[in-house]
Amino acid sequence: MRIDIITIFPRMFEPVLNESIVKRAQEKGKASIYIHDLRDYSVDKHRKVDDRPFGGGSGMVMGPEAIFNAVKDIKSKAGIRKAKVVLLCPQGATFNQNAAGKLLKNKHLILICGHYEGIDERVRERLVDEEVSIGDYVLTGGELPAMVLVDCLVRLIPGVLGDKNSLNFESFTGNLLEYPQYTRPATYHGMKVPAILLSGDHKKIEEWRKKQAVKRTKKARPDLLLRK
Repeated sequence: MRIDIITIFPRMFEPVLNESIVKRAQEKGKASIYIHDLRDYSVDKHRKVDDRPFGGGSGMVMGPEAIFNAVKDIKSKAGIRKAKVVLLCPQGATFNQNAAGKLLKNKHLILICGHYEGIDERVRERLVDEEVSIGDYVLTGGELPAMVLVDCLVRLIPGVLGDKNSLNFESFTGNLLEYPQYTRPATYHGMKVPAILLSGDHKKIEEWRKKQAVKRTKKARPDLLLRK
């Protein structure tokens, strides 16, 4: 999978892309991630990518020229005809595990990190295939949401995680939160691990975990149980 990220703060991504699972995915050749400085595509001699909004109002708006130039150049160099262009912005659909699974079907994603008071509407109309938000709150820009999206997607790529079965038992799989987890010691400050987990009876353990997952979901996220 190839992911290209268009941003005005490219250095923000260095720590995230060079650590943990995301780094491992790149080393294994499972994911290719490229960062592009939007200012490199500016038509302004001062590398400006924003301007005042027509009609007045506070703040600045990201202009269309640099973004159009960046997407065109990325598609050309990638040599992949069908690239899905995703805009990270507060107006997008809320990102979740199901959305991640759908995005994973694309061989090439181009992520645009929104900024300022917004982005020129012509970018939405002509370039963007999907808008994504990571929650009902406003951040400084789309960089952090892009990192969240990349981390979530990359770990879903077959062969990235060491245990191929681990994804089957994570939170939000099957619209359930994950069951309680325990490790050694079996007793800590008087708190004991449930006896069923020490029994060695894998069938009963599986049944217990399923019940605990449903119980936890009903208490913390009952809305998940209503999803299809």
